[in-house]
Amino acid sequence: MGFRERVWPGLRARSIGFEALVALASTATVVVGVVTPEAQLTPDAVLVVGGVLLVVTLFLLRRSAPVVPFVVGAVLGALVPALTIGMLLTAYAVGRYEGRWPVRIAAAVVGAVALVQPWAIGTEEEAVGALGAVAIALVLPAALGIWQRTRAALLAALTERAARAEAERELLAREAVLGERTRIAREMHDVVGHRVSLMVLQAGAIEVAAADAPRVEQLAGQVQAAGRQALEELRQMVGVLRAGEVDDDAPLGPQPGLADLPRLVAAAREAGMAVGWTGPAEGTAPVDPVVGRAAYRIVQEALTNAGKHAPDARVEVAVARDPGELRVRVVNGPPARTPEAVPGGGFGLVGLAERVRTLGGRLSTGPRLDGGFGVEAELPA
Repeated sequence: MGFRERVWPGLRARSIGFEALVALASTATVVVGVVTPEAQLTPDAVLVVGGVLLVVTLFLLRRSAPVVPFVVGAVLGALVPALTIGMLLTAYAVGRYEGRWPVRIAAAVVGAVALVQPWAIGTEEEAVGALGAVAIALVLPAALGIWQRTRAALLAALTERAARAEAERELLAREAVLGERTRIAREMHDVVGHRVSLMVLQAGAIEVAAADAPRVEQLAGQVQAAGRQALEELRQMVGVLRAGEVDDDAPLGPQPGLADLPRLVAAAREAGMAVGWTGPAEGTAPVDPVVGRAAYRIVQEALTNAGKHAPDARVEVAVARDPGELRVRVVNGPPARTPEAVPGGGFGLVGLAERVRTLGGRLSTGPRLDGGFGVEAELPA
């Protein structure tokens, strides 16, 4: 803490002029009061009293200990009645910078006694005049000081609340951005990962069927189509991340849902997977698009994992619509051959669990006794 903060706490550049004005007014008050005939003080006493009141009251203790200059002013006012006008400033300081009500009340009692000197009151008119003097010299400036203190506290509280609200808004915005990034990453993993897995399966089938030229041509076309579709879906998702850019050529379309599951199963079969499909009965009630999209992603991720970790295994996909519930079941058998090591983040099933939990459903995954793997989900519908 610097010298200025120790000597004059709370001083700001914009208040220097006001403080200087107060100092000049106080000095003028002291000088005018002591030179009156009633004061009966020598010129030396004028300098001493004026200097003490100016330095002690305004520069040292008016903010940090306002009661001290108030008591000094009250004593000077009791000794020299013409100096009682200086209590206006010190009474304001007590109300402005002293927040304890017992101290305020005690200071008011001391000031009132020094101001009106109740032992000298003899008539009713003098008593009324004394009350008026107390109201003008003590109560009014103290009330102004209290009002200013309350106003400053209110402004500080409002400023703190605004700062806290701004910090909370920034935190919510960061959380929203993080949640959106997580959602987009999950969608990209589900879509692109599935397409690339199909391409890997088809490329493996091309190697097996190297001697069958028509089959190789068919599989190569499927790989090309899957790669093109993966690029289009990736372009569509990345376009969402571009702030302020609009790509008119970006492919637009609805998110896949329950009705797209047969095409998903057909694409897996074209890639060489043995997939059985059992869909909901015809005429069943439609499901919410969000639930249908979750069911699609569950089947997609389960087929992707089956293709990577259980090559040439039989996969059964079953979707049933019950009252108030949509059940999804994907089960694959044990792998027919040793799977090749495929890089992956291991977050596919974690993302599915988060998606299902968000919808209020249940997801269970795990290996089966026959060496296969099962994914079962119950979604509210």
